[in-house]
Amino acid sequence: MESYTGNVNPIGPRSCYDEGKRCAETLYFDYHRKHGLDIRVGRIFNTYGPRMHPADGRVVSNFIIQALRNEPITLYGDGLQTRSFCFVDDLVDGFLKFMNNDHGFQGPVNLGNPGEFTVKELAETVLDLTGSSSKLTYLPLPVDDPQKRRPDISLAKEKFGWEPKIALQEGLKKTIAYFEELVRHGCDRCEP
Repeated sequence: MESYTGNVNPIGPRSCYDEGKRCAETLYFDYHRKHGLDIRVGRIFNTYGPRMHPADGRVVSNFIIQALRNEPITLYGDGLQTRSFCFVDDLVDGFLKFMNNDHGFQGPVNLGNPGEFTVKELAETVLDLTGSSSKLTYLPLPVDDPQKRRPDISLAKEKFGWEPKIALQEGLKKTIAYFEELVRHGCDRCEP
């Protein structure tokens, strides 16, 4: 929920990521208050799709590349932590509607797909869609890794009539097709 002001471990391994986003929001609203700058603050949740870098470290790209290489699929903890995945086309549509809203609504607003899946379900779906022989492997859960990440998008619906349309399986098929081309051409081992 956008009204949540957060509970961040300021010295944890994720703190630069978490606090960086909070700092950026603060600066945007300060510029708005001081200089009248027209702003929009969107909070995006686990976006995926074609053109992701194969080594960007995100769970969707990691799982797809591992599956296409028939390498073990790496899950952290028990894999039962949940995430929501928003296909890039839906996110772009959300950005455009948010930026062009004529109500002067600045946000913050959550932009993501509220469909919730365990990380293990994502891995199993990727395995199914790729036909991979990869096996699931489990490593310790990183410190401060959230157990649940699911956006409440009711404010986006209310303020500018947005909600995602593309289901996870449909988006994954398009994303996998993109990564299959990278693997076929040997472009999947590049560093970001």
